[in-house]
This record gives sequence, C-alpha cells and structure tokens, in this order.
Amino acid sequence: MAKRTTSTTTSTRTPRTTSARTAAAPTAVPVAEHAARRERVMKALGRSIAVVFAGNDQGGHFSHFRAHPHFEWLTGIADEPGAMLLLDPGHPIAKRRVQLFLKPRDPEIEKWDGLREEIASPLRARYGIETIFRTNAFPRWMLDSAKRAKSLTCLHPFAAHTAPVSPDLTVYREVASRIPACSIVDGTEIIARLRAVKSPAEQALMQRAIDITASGYDAVLDTIRPGISEFAIQEAAEHAYRSHGSRGPAYGTIAGTGINGTVLHYRANNAPLQAGELVVLDSGAEYAGYAADITRTYPVDGRFSTLQRKVYDIVLKSQLAAIAAVRPGATFEQVDRAARDVITKAGYGDFFIHGIGHHLGLEVHDITPNEPLKAGAIITIEPGIYLPHERFGVRIEDDILVTPSGRANLSSHIEKDADAIEREIRGRR
Repeated sequence: MAKRTTSTTTSTRTPRTTSARTAAAPTAVPVAEHAARRERVMKALGRSIAVVFAGNDQGGHFSHFRAHPHFEWLTGIADEPGAMLLLDPGHPIAKRRVQLFLKPRDPEIEKWDGLREEIASPLRARYGIETIFRTNAFPRWMLDSAKRAKSLTCLHPFAAHTAPVSPDLTVYREVASRIPACSIVDGTEIIARLRAVKSPAEQALMQRAIDITASGYDAVLDTIRPGISEFAIQEAAEHAYRSHGSRGPAYGTIAGTGINGTVLHYRANNAPLQAGELVVLDSGAEYAGYAADITRTYPVDGRFSTLQRKVYDIVLKSQLAAIAAVRPGATFEQVDRAARDVITKAGYGDFFIHGIGHHLGLEVHDITPNEPLKAGAIITIEPGIYLPHERFGVRIEDDILVTPSGRANLSSHIEKDADAIEREIRGRR
C-alpha cells in the first residue's frame, strides 16, 4: 500500500455545489417500478416466453458478485448468484406469469457466505413477485411454459463466436431440441430499448452518483500539487465518494499525469505528478447500482502552458458543440461529427482516437439500442486530444440527459472552465 502523506488528506466538507442536490436523494428504484418493467417486457414478448439469468459467482469467496444488469433492472436483485427469472405472459394463471428461481438454501454454505431467507411472504413482498421457487424446480416449469408457448425469446445480448453462447440461448437450444415446432426468437433489442430510457427514479439515482462524484473532484482540487502520486489523486476522489454515500467508484479510476494522460485506459496510477504536467482524471462514483462517468484535465501546478491551454480550449469547444447536438432523434454519429469537426478543423483530427461517448446507467458503458437517442437517455460526451510527442493529453467528459426539447448537463457543476480551474487550484494552496 502506498504511503499517504498529509497532502492527500481528503476534505470531508460537503462541496459547495452539491449540498442542495444530495439532500433528499432516493436510495433505490421502487419495487413497483420493477414490476412495471416486467409488464412492459412481457407485453413485447406477446405469447413467447423468456428467461433472464442473474449469472454465477465465478470469483470465489473474495469476489463481489453482481447480477447481470438485465436481471437487476427487472428485479432489483443484485446479490443472488444463480437466480433466474422466467417471464411467461401467456400463462393461464396470472401469478405464474412471472416466476423467480433462487438457489436452494444450504446451512453449511450460509455459515460462510451469509444467511438467506426462506421463501415466504416477506421475501415475496420485498421482491414484488408472488411466485418464487428454488432453482431445482426450474426444469419442470420451464418445460411446462415452453410446451404451451412453443416460442422462446432471447433477451440477453448475443455473444461473438469466440465467446461462450449467451445463457438464455444455451438453455433454449436444449429445450427446443426436445419440443417439436418450438422456435427461438431474437428479442435482444427489447430490454436494450427500455433500459436506454431512464425513469425519473433512475435519473435521480444517477444525479446522486454524479453529485457524489463532484465531491471527489472537489477533494482532488484540494489535493493536486507537484510531488504527490497519481494514486494520491485517485485516493482523494474515491475517499470522498465513500464519505458522501457511495460504496466506491463505478469503474477503475484513471489518473494519468504527463504522457500517461495519453493512454485511454491507463490504470497503474503510480507515477509522481510534476510541475508543468497535466493530469487526466477519469472517474465516477457508483450509487445504488448506477454509475457516474466524468473526466476533467487539470494542470498540476495550477497553470496551463500556452500549448496546453490551446489544446484544452479546442477540446472544450468540441465538447460544447457535441452537447449542443444532443436531442431526441439524434444519433451518436451526428453527435460525434459535431465534436470531430471542431477538432479536425483545428488540425488535431488524427489525435482524437475514440468515439464521442456512450450510454450510462447500471453499466458504465450501458447497453445501447440500435436506434436514435430518446428523451430520458443519459449519455456521456467525452472528446479528447492525445499528444504523446508533447507528453500530455486532454479529455473533458460530462453526463448528459436527453430531454424532450434537447439536453441537460447533469455534471455542469463540476468546473471545467480553464481560467476557473487555474484559480481553484492556485487558491487552495
């Protein structure tokens, strides 16, 4: 573990830009909303059936399991390895149209991994699902539903031919081989389209994640100076996340100084910061399962050089152009072009080496439907210019809500004006 100096101590004060935002934030998506999501998926299924898998814990005792985001989105359950959700909209018994399967209880295993509830009214009420079985009953009820429906819909994303077959398709192939005239249907866009549009409850959770992230960036402005390590920057941000209600970062924090700032997914975070360098900080808090994803580029000693400032202003101009292009009906290609045109015109087109952004939600790179943006989507906008020969890179990233009339920048309170950043860093010394 790296030694932590007094200069890395994180302030625990509430950032002046976030206190009002975080005062009454929700803590979870309501159970009724999960039920409504299941109803919307079943409506799209018609008379077909579908199974969504939570996945299995592959990491052993020292890993942290989290369910597949499709399963979590439909149930709110993130911590049940091996669980399955069977959706059968044509079942003649209403309460059997949604069936949840949980692994059997094992008293010996529970001594090691934690106590689990019996299947009873409290568990059904908490999950909002009337019919819950153990997974050893799944083959029976899957056969019952498949014989009647004779149509099995894939909801999990398909895998490349070099990867394992998706879990639902794996099961469906076996089931279909035993039932004449049973078909397998591609429904992989159904949940993708629904997840891409965030509900008000999801938007509130994501705003909370962003506001917590703002506290981390505020702590970094207190911390940054020549001589400390990239890890000190990482630790300042992540400590603030945990101090303000997050369990930690939504992904591995990138804190790249100097030439390391030109490496898109830099992870080492062990180099010292030096005067005259820029540090690219790409980090975001996780809150109630939802991710923030922000990037800022800071001058280590509080002053941009002439070239650094020129490049920074180009990236900021391109980002603002891209944000202005966000609206319902726009495509990522159109948003990307708005940013890329600015950077290309400035002569740095070859140094913008990635796309403009991605959907954000339960996953940092949230599932993306094959359609234009809709109101309610939350996306990142993150242009960058990377100059290894000059030993610096610049990236600026914000989280943008697509509104019915355009867009709203959910992370606008995290400072990105170059003059203001210089004043903030110098003023906190």
